[in-house]
Amino acid sequence: MAVKTEDPRRFLDPDTIARISRLDLRAKRAVEGFLTGMHKSPFFGHSVEFVQHRDYAMGDDIRHLDWKVWSKTDKFYIKQYEAETNLRAHLVVDVSASMHYGNGPLNKYNYACTIAACLAYMLLHQQDSVGCMTFDEDVRHTVPARSQHTHIDAIVKSLHISTPRDKTDIEKILRRVAENAPGRGMVIIVSDLLVDRPPLFRGLEMLRHGKHDILLFHVLDEEELTFPFAGTTRFEGMELLEQVLCDPRSLRDGYLEALQEYLVEVRRGCARRGIDYQLVHTREYLDAVLSKFLHHRTALLKAKQ
Repeated sequence: MAVKTEDPRRFLDPDTIARISRLDLRAKRAVEGFLTGMHKSPFFGHSVEFVQHRDYAMGDDIRHLDWKVWSKTDKFYIKQYEAETNLRAHLVVDVSASMHYGNGPLNKYNYACTIAACLAYMLLHQQDSVGCMTFDEDVRHTVPARSQHTHIDAIVKSLHISTPRDKTDIEKILRRVAENAPGRGMVIIVSDLLVDRPPLFRGLEMLRHGKHDILLFHVLDEEELTFPFAGTTRFEGMELLEQVLCDPRSLRDGYLEALQEYLVEVRRGCARRGIDYQLVHTREYLDAVLSKFLHHRTALLKAKQ
Protein backbone atom coordinates (compact mmCIF):
# COMPACT_ATOMS: atom_id res chain seq x y z
CA MET A 1 0.00 0.00 0.00
CA ALA A 2 1.36 3.43 -0.93
CA VAL A 3 2.25 5.75 1.92
CA LYS A 4 0.51 9.12 1.76
CA THR A 5 2.93 12.04 1.98
CA GLU A 6 2.19 15.68 2.70
CA ASP A 7 2.23 18.15 -0.16
CA PRO A 8 5.00 20.79 0.22
CA ARG A 9 2.61 23.39 -1.23
CA ARG A 10 0.45 23.08 1.91
CA PHE A 11 2.47 26.05 3.19
CA LEU A 12 0.93 28.26 0.47
CA ASP A 13 -2.35 28.94 2.21
CA PRO A 14 -4.81 30.17 -0.47
CA ASP A 15 -6.74 32.49 1.87
CA THR A 16 -3.55 34.15 3.07
CA ILE A 17 -2.21 34.55 -0.46
CA ALA A 18 -5.48 36.12 -1.60
CA ARG A 19 -5.51 38.64 1.25
CA ILE A 20 -1.91 39.82 0.92
CA SER A 21 -1.56 39.63 -2.87
CA ARG A 22 -2.26 43.34 -3.32
CA LEU A 23 0.36 44.42 -0.81
CA ASP A 24 4.06 44.79 -1.41
CA LEU A 25 7.09 44.41 0.83
CA ARG A 26 9.16 47.46 -0.02
CA ALA A 27 12.55 47.62 1.66
CA LYS A 28 12.79 50.27 4.37
CA ARG A 29 16.39 51.01 3.46
CA ALA A 30 18.13 51.22 0.12
CA VAL A 31 19.21 47.77 -0.96
CA GLU A 32 21.53 46.40 -3.58
CA GLY A 33 20.06 44.11 -6.23
CA PHE A 34 20.59 43.09 -9.78
CA LEU A 35 17.33 43.55 -11.69
CA THR A 36 15.28 46.58 -12.69
CA GLY A 37 12.31 47.07 -10.38
CA MET A 38 10.68 49.13 -7.68
CA HIS A 39 13.49 49.34 -5.10
CA LYS A 40 16.15 52.03 -5.18
CA SER A 41 19.78 51.00 -5.07
CA PRO A 42 22.35 52.67 -2.78
CA PHE A 43 24.74 52.75 -5.72
CA PHE A 44 24.80 55.34 -8.45
CA GLY A 45 24.04 54.14 -11.96
CA HIS A 46 23.23 55.90 -15.19
CA SER A 47 19.47 55.56 -15.58
CA VAL A 48 16.08 56.32 -14.08
CA GLU A 49 16.49 59.40 -11.86
CA PHE A 50 19.08 62.20 -11.83
CA VAL A 51 20.54 62.87 -8.38
CA GLN A 52 23.52 65.24 -8.51
CA HIS A 53 26.71 66.39 -10.22
CA ARG A 54 30.23 65.71 -9.05
CA ASP A 55 33.61 66.95 -10.25
CA TYR A 56 35.20 65.04 -13.11
CA ALA A 57 38.14 62.86 -12.04
CA MET A 58 40.83 61.32 -14.21
CA GLY A 59 39.59 58.00 -15.57
CA ASP A 60 35.85 58.83 -15.49
CA ASP A 61 33.84 57.85 -18.56
CA ILE A 62 33.46 61.03 -20.63
CA ARG A 63 30.08 59.78 -21.89
CA HIS A 64 28.66 60.89 -18.54
CA LEU A 65 29.98 64.45 -18.71
CA ASP A 66 27.32 67.16 -18.57
CA TRP A 67 28.23 69.21 -21.63
CA LYS A 68 25.53 71.82 -20.96
CA VAL A 69 27.10 72.64 -17.60
CA TRP A 70 30.56 72.69 -19.23
CA SER A 71 29.34 75.19 -21.83
CA LYS A 72 28.21 77.55 -19.06
CA THR A 73 30.98 77.08 -16.51
CA ASP A 74 33.94 75.77 -18.53
CA LYS A 75 34.26 73.02 -15.90
CA PHE A 76 33.76 69.29 -16.23
CA TYR A 77 31.07 67.64 -14.16
CA ILE A 78 29.81 64.04 -14.13
CA LYS A 79 26.05 63.39 -13.94
CA GLN A 80 25.02 60.83 -11.32
CA TYR A 81 21.74 58.92 -11.27
CA GLU A 82 20.08 56.66 -8.75
CA ALA A 83 19.38 53.33 -10.37
CA GLU A 84 16.36 51.34 -9.36
CA THR A 85 16.79 47.69 -8.56
CA ASN A 86 14.86 44.72 -7.34
CA LEU A 87 15.04 43.56 -3.79
CA ARG A 88 17.08 40.50 -2.87
CA ALA A 89 15.41 38.80 0.11
CA HIS A 90 16.73 35.99 2.29
CA LEU A 91 14.30 33.83 4.28
CA VAL A 92 15.90 32.34 7.40
CA VAL A 93 13.58 29.77 9.00
CA ASP A 94 14.12 27.98 12.32
CA VAL A 95 13.44 24.23 12.09
CA SER A 96 14.93 23.23 15.46
CA ALA A 97 13.18 20.69 17.68
CA SER A 98 11.30 23.29 19.75
CA MET A 99 9.46 24.39 16.58
CA HIS A 100 7.59 21.06 16.66
CA TYR A 101 5.58 22.21 19.68
CA GLY A 102 1.95 23.16 19.26
CA ASN A 103 -1.58 21.91 19.90
CA GLY A 104 -3.57 24.10 17.52
CA PRO A 105 -4.28 23.59 13.80
CA LEU A 106 -0.63 24.46 13.07
CA ASN A 107 2.38 23.84 15.25
CA LYS A 108 5.17 26.42 15.28
CA TYR A 109 7.08 24.74 12.45
CA ASN A 110 4.08 24.65 10.11
CA TYR A 111 3.09 28.19 11.03
CA ALA A 112 6.62 29.51 10.45
CA CYS A 113 6.91 27.73 7.12
CA THR A 114 3.56 29.15 6.03
CA ILE A 115 4.75 32.67 6.88
CA ALA A 116 7.93 32.10 4.87
CA ALA A 117 6.15 30.54 1.89
CA CYS A 118 3.52 33.29 1.68
CA LEU A 119 6.11 36.06 1.86
CA ALA A 120 8.22 34.28 -0.77
CA TYR A 121 5.18 34.05 -3.04
CA MET A 122 4.45 37.75 -2.62
CA LEU A 123 8.07 38.79 -3.22
CA LEU A 124 8.33 36.66 -6.35
CA HIS A 125 4.99 38.05 -7.52
CA GLN A 126 6.45 41.57 -7.38
CA GLN A 127 9.49 40.31 -9.33
CA ASP A 128 11.93 40.33 -6.44
CA SER A 129 14.64 37.76 -5.83
CA VAL A 130 14.17 35.31 -2.94
CA GLY A 131 16.39 32.69 -1.33
CA CYS A 132 15.77 30.45 1.67
CA MET A 133 17.79 28.89 4.49
CA THR A 134 16.49 26.51 7.15
CA PHE A 135 18.50 25.91 10.31
CA ASP A 136 18.85 24.35 13.75
CA GLU A 137 22.35 23.91 15.18
CA ASP A 138 23.60 24.22 11.63
CA VAL A 139 22.28 25.07 8.20
CA ARG A 140 19.89 22.31 7.14
CA HIS A 141 19.01 23.41 3.62
CA THR A 142 19.66 26.40 1.37
CA VAL A 143 17.99 27.62 -1.79
CA PRO A 144 19.83 30.33 -3.77
CA ALA A 145 18.01 33.57 -4.51
CA ARG A 146 16.07 33.59 -7.78
CA SER A 147 13.29 35.76 -9.16
CA GLN A 148 11.36 33.39 -11.44
CA HIS A 149 7.79 32.70 -10.34
CA THR A 150 8.45 28.95 -10.51
CA HIS A 151 11.16 29.36 -7.85
CA ILE A 152 8.42 29.09 -5.22
CA ASP A 153 8.43 25.32 -5.76
CA ALA A 154 12.09 25.04 -4.69
CA ILE A 155 11.43 27.19 -1.61
CA VAL A 156 8.41 25.25 -0.33
CA LYS A 157 10.22 21.97 -1.00
CA SER A 158 13.17 23.10 1.16
CA LEU A 159 10.74 24.00 3.96
CA HIS A 160 8.96 20.66 3.60
CA ILE A 161 12.07 18.49 3.87
CA SER A 162 13.50 20.43 6.84
CA THR A 163 11.39 18.84 9.57
CA PRO A 164 12.25 19.95 13.14
CA ARG A 165 15.18 18.38 14.97
CA ASP A 166 18.16 19.39 17.11
CA LYS A 167 18.59 22.62 19.05
CA THR A 168 19.31 26.16 17.87
CA ASP A 169 22.61 27.97 17.41
CA ILE A 170 21.29 31.39 16.42
CA GLU A 171 24.55 33.34 16.47
CA LYS A 172 26.32 30.80 14.25
CA ILE A 173 23.47 30.87 11.74
CA LEU A 174 23.14 34.66 11.57
CA ARG A 175 26.90 34.94 11.15
CA ARG A 176 26.61 32.55 8.21
CA VAL A 177 23.84 34.67 6.69
CA ALA A 178 25.83 37.88 7.18
CA GLU A 179 28.93 36.37 5.60
CA ASN A 180 27.15 34.87 2.61
CA ALA A 181 24.42 37.37 1.76
CA PRO A 182 25.81 39.28 -1.26
CA GLY A 183 25.48 43.02 -0.79
CA ARG A 184 22.64 44.70 1.05
CA GLY A 185 19.24 43.07 1.05
CA MET A 186 16.29 42.07 3.18
CA VAL A 187 16.64 39.28 5.76
CA ILE A 188 13.39 37.76 7.05
CA ILE A 189 13.93 35.62 10.17
CA VAL A 190 11.15 33.30 11.38
CA SER A 191 11.83 31.60 14.72
CA ASP A 192 10.50 30.91 18.21
CA LEU A 193 13.69 32.58 19.53
CA LEU A 194 14.09 30.11 22.37
CA VAL A 195 17.71 31.17 22.65
CA ASP A 196 19.87 33.27 24.94
CA ARG A 197 19.54 36.96 24.12
CA PRO A 198 23.27 37.91 23.95
CA PRO A 199 24.05 35.55 21.01
CA LEU A 200 20.79 36.59 19.32
CA PHE A 201 21.69 40.27 19.51
CA ARG A 202 25.27 39.61 18.40
CA GLY A 203 23.93 37.83 15.35
CA LEU A 204 21.50 40.64 14.57
CA GLU A 205 24.30 43.17 14.94
CA MET A 206 26.27 41.31 12.25
CA LEU A 207 23.34 41.67 9.85
CA ARG A 208 22.87 45.34 10.71
CA HIS A 209 26.58 45.92 10.09
CA GLY A 210 25.93 44.72 6.55
CA LYS A 211 23.12 47.29 6.33
CA HIS A 212 20.48 44.65 5.70
CA ASP A 213 16.81 45.42 6.23
CA ILE A 214 15.76 42.89 8.90
CA LEU A 215 12.28 41.54 9.61
CA LEU A 216 11.84 39.22 12.57
CA PHE A 217 8.72 37.09 13.06
CA HIS A 218 8.71 35.67 16.58
CA VAL A 219 6.46 32.60 16.53
CA LEU A 220 5.14 31.17 19.80
CA ASP A 221 2.36 28.75 20.61
CA GLU A 222 -0.66 30.02 22.55
CA GLU A 223 0.20 27.72 25.47
CA GLU A 224 3.71 29.16 25.67
CA LEU A 225 2.21 32.62 26.06
CA THR A 226 -0.56 31.78 28.55
CA PHE A 227 0.74 28.69 30.43
CA PRO A 228 -2.78 27.25 30.94
CA PHE A 229 -1.69 23.95 32.50
CA ALA A 230 -3.30 22.59 35.67
CA GLY A 231 -2.86 19.46 37.74
CA THR A 232 0.29 17.43 38.13
CA THR A 233 2.11 17.65 34.80
CA ARG A 234 5.32 16.23 33.40
CA PHE A 235 7.18 18.73 31.21
CA GLU A 236 9.67 17.30 28.73
CA GLY A 237 12.40 19.34 27.10
CA MET A 238 12.36 19.30 23.29
CA GLU A 239 15.97 20.40 22.84
CA LEU A 240 17.23 19.16 26.21
CA LEU A 241 16.59 15.73 27.71
CA GLU A 242 15.44 17.04 31.09
CA GLN A 243 11.99 16.21 32.50
CA VAL A 244 10.17 18.02 35.30
CA LEU A 245 7.17 16.63 37.19
CA CYS A 246 5.34 19.38 39.08
CA ASP A 247 2.15 21.27 39.79
CA PRO A 248 2.22 23.97 37.07
CA ARG A 249 0.01 26.32 39.12
CA SER A 250 2.96 26.90 41.45
CA LEU A 251 5.10 27.93 38.44
CA ARG A 252 2.62 29.98 36.47
CA ASP A 253 3.19 33.44 37.97
CA GLY A 254 6.96 33.12 37.86
CA TYR A 255 6.88 31.73 34.31
CA LEU A 256 4.65 34.54 32.99
CA GLU A 257 6.77 37.19 34.71
CA ALA A 258 9.97 35.75 33.21
CA LEU A 259 8.30 35.48 29.80
CA GLN A 260 7.26 39.14 29.84
CA GLU A 261 10.78 40.24 30.81
CA TYR A 262 12.16 38.16 27.95
CA LEU A 263 9.68 39.54 25.40
CA VAL A 264 10.32 43.12 26.47
CA GLU A 265 14.08 42.61 26.19
CA VAL A 266 13.79 41.12 22.70
CA ARG A 267 11.38 43.82 21.50
CA ARG A 268 13.51 46.66 22.86
CA GLY A 269 16.69 45.09 21.51
CA CYS A 270 15.16 44.93 18.04
CA ALA A 271 13.85 48.50 18.26
CA ARG A 272 17.29 49.82 19.19
CA ARG A 273 18.74 48.11 16.12
CA GLY A 274 16.07 49.30 13.71
CA ILE A 275 14.66 45.80 13.22
CA ASP A 276 10.99 45.21 12.38
CA TYR A 277 9.84 42.80 15.10
CA GLN A 278 6.48 41.03 15.17
CA LEU A 279 5.33 38.61 17.87
CA VAL A 280 2.75 36.14 16.54
CA HIS A 281 1.09 33.11 18.07
CA THR A 282 -0.01 30.05 16.16
CA ARG A 283 -3.75 30.52 16.65
CA GLU A 284 -3.78 33.95 15.01
CA TYR A 285 -5.11 34.09 11.45
CA LEU A 286 -1.98 34.36 9.37
CA ASP A 287 -3.53 36.52 6.66
CA ALA A 288 -4.54 39.08 9.31
CA VAL A 289 -1.08 39.00 10.89
CA LEU A 290 0.72 39.59 7.59
CA SER A 291 -1.75 42.20 6.34
CA LYS A 292 -1.46 44.20 9.57
CA PHE A 293 2.33 43.94 9.56
CA LEU A 294 2.67 44.99 5.92
CA HIS A 295 0.18 47.86 6.23
CA HIS A 296 2.11 49.11 9.27
CA ARG A 297 5.37 48.86 7.36
CA THR A 298 3.92 50.69 4.36
CA ALA A 299 2.59 53.46 6.61
CA LEU A 300 6.04 53.95 8.17
CA LEU A 301 7.60 54.21 4.72
CA LYS A 302 5.08 56.79 3.56
CA ALA A 303 5.61 58.82 6.73
CA LYS A 304 9.35 58.99 6.00
CA GLN A 305 8.92 60.06 2.38
